[in-house]
Formats: sequence, C-alpha cells, structure tokens
Amino acid sequence: MKLTDIDTPAVLIDTDRAEANLQKFQTYADNHALTVRPHIKTHKLPRFAKRAIELGAIGITCQKLGEAEVMADAGMSDIFIPYNIIGKAKLERLAKLNERITISVTADNETAIRGYAEAFAGRKKPLTVLVECDTGMGRCGVQSPQEAVALAKLIDASEGLNFAGFMTYPKTGGIETTQAFLAEAEKLAIAAGLDPHTISNGGTPDMWRAHEVASATEHRPGTYIYMDLFQVAKGAGTLDDCALTVLATVVSRPTENRAIIDAGSKSLTSDTLGLSGFGRVVEYPDAVISSLSEEHGTIDLSACQHKPKVGERIRIIPNHACVVSNLFDSVVLISGDTVTEIAPVAARGRVD
Repeated sequence: MKLTDIDTPAVLIDTDRAEANLQKFQTYADNHALTVRPHIKTHKLPRFAKRAIELGAIGITCQKLGEAEVMADAGMSDIFIPYNIIGKAKLERLAKLNERITISVTADNETAIRGYAEAFAGRKKPLTVLVECDTGMGRCGVQSPQEAVALAKLIDASEGLNFAGFMTYPKTGGIETTQAFLAEAEKLAIAAGLDPHTISNGGTPDMWRAHEVASATEHRPGTYIYMDLFQVAKGAGTLDDCALTVLATVVSRPTENRAIIDAGSKSLTSDTLGLSGFGRVVEYPDAVISSLSEEHGTIDLSACQHKPKVGERIRIIPNHACVVSNLFDSVVLISGDTVTEIAPVAARGRVD
C-alpha cells in the first residue's frame, strides 16, 4: 500500500523516528544509571511497549487499569499504574491482574490505602504500593514529605500490602523542588525503618535533566516516543523528532486566506497547552490552524506565499500527540513515504 492510498483523516507514525526516540532516551538513562519505565498512554500499542523493553526498559507505565489489562494480555509482565484505584469492581480487577503479572500502584490518601488493604488482605500475593507526591504539579499527591512517610507507614502496617517507595509527576521546570521533596521523603522513610527502594520520577519535557533528580531510581517518559509541538516548545525534541502526524485533506477554500480540512477536534484534539493554534502544517509552516469544530479544521493562510488547493493532502504535527492516539481506531505505520502496516490502537478508549 502507498501513502496515497490512505484515506483521510489518518494518523501516520514514522517508525524510524519513533525508534530513534526510544533509543536516544534509553542510552541517556543507561549513561546516568537510571532505569526506564515508559508510559504507554502516548501510543497505546503493544509493539512499542515491547520494543522499549527490548531496548532496556524494566517495565511499562499505564494510567488506567483498562490499559494495563490490554498490555498484560499482550505479554507485558511488569506494569506500574500511578493512580488511586477506588471502588470494589476496580479492586477486584486489580487483584486478578496482580495474580497474573507484577503490578504496582500508587496512593495519596488513607481511603485508597484502606481499600487496597481490604481487597488484598488474606491473598497469597500482596499488592505493591508507592506513595504519590505532589512536587509542584498541583494534581494528585501528598503535600509534604512528612505526609508521604505517614502514608508509607500505613501501607507498611497493612496486611496484604508492600510499601515500595515514592512516585511523582513533577511540574515542568521543577527539578530542584522535586529533588528536595523526594530526598527528604526518602530520608524520613529510612529513619522510620522503611525501605523506599523505588523512587519514580516522570515526564518528557525535563527528561534530559532526569539525572539531576538524584533520588530517583527510574524515569517514566511518555510522549518522548512520538514528540509533539508542546515537547518541541519545551526543548525536549525538535520538529524532526516528531514521529506522529495527522494526514488531512483540504476540502474547501471559501476565501483566499481560509482553508478547511477534514480534521477537526475529533482528529487533532482541542488541547492548546499554551500554544497558539492547533498544530503545525508541515508543508505550510506559516499557516495557522486557527479553530476546530468537530469535523472541520480552519486554517488561516494569510501569512502564506503559497497556498494549498482543494483536494491537496497535508500533514499536521499536533500540539498533543497522546490525545490524538486515543481518537483513532488505527494508525498507519510508515517508513519514509512507504506504508508498512496499519495497526489497531489496542488500548484506545481504555479509560476505566
């Protein structure tokens, strides 16, 4: 199959770029004695999870149980779910998954820990739990090292649970704050007789500074495999590193300076992440994707010397690649302009 045979809108994955991105960070981590546990939410494809492990990753990260179940079915045997898992039905699924593979989770409150303890008390295989720490992101996580150690003690004292350490998803640019928080939590935990043997840091924007968080034993990059405009803006990669593009067709030119494409918010995502516009048109870098409706993308061509015609196909680097992966049933794997395979997005929609 040729690229011209692919209907639009479609997601294209340049496998050569994806492979280079995987190898580059694994080499960096090896050189800095960091283990890699990549987040699969960016690609949701077992093939890339397996490839990362072949290159040296110790396991993978999944954000939700549904993703982890898909990856376990595909042969992944060491999965971290950095999420408070709440509710009887989910805990029963977690217990079944724990019987099959090596699984670990996080908690940042007593309710989650007591739920884990109730679900795993008396079971042959305990559940491994890390304490999630808010080191500046302002999302989940305990607010101080002292709170982190208090929860660590509760985990350690709970039947059916094993305390493993601490985890954070840090604020971009917060290297020093993250290191200070984790170092203090580690020190206090050891003083309390606990063993925080795993300290898990994450994120792609600051991944080339991951070694500066000296307390961390592992790093969880996600978007690094594909990159996107946000990561380029943060300096994690370049436009030439971006492996995911959305192939779209110009379906209308209502005015001289306006083009309409067949890719809207259901293809490109409405995420801006602080950027202007909704992606970069590879062939027309001066064009601005100014607005999205569900099935239409509006492109402002006023800054372009050359302008696309109706029927022309263009490639777009999105602001946020992870969301785009979840919008399509399948992706088109390419090497150069050659289509090598159309691959189903196995963990698409697994937000449960």
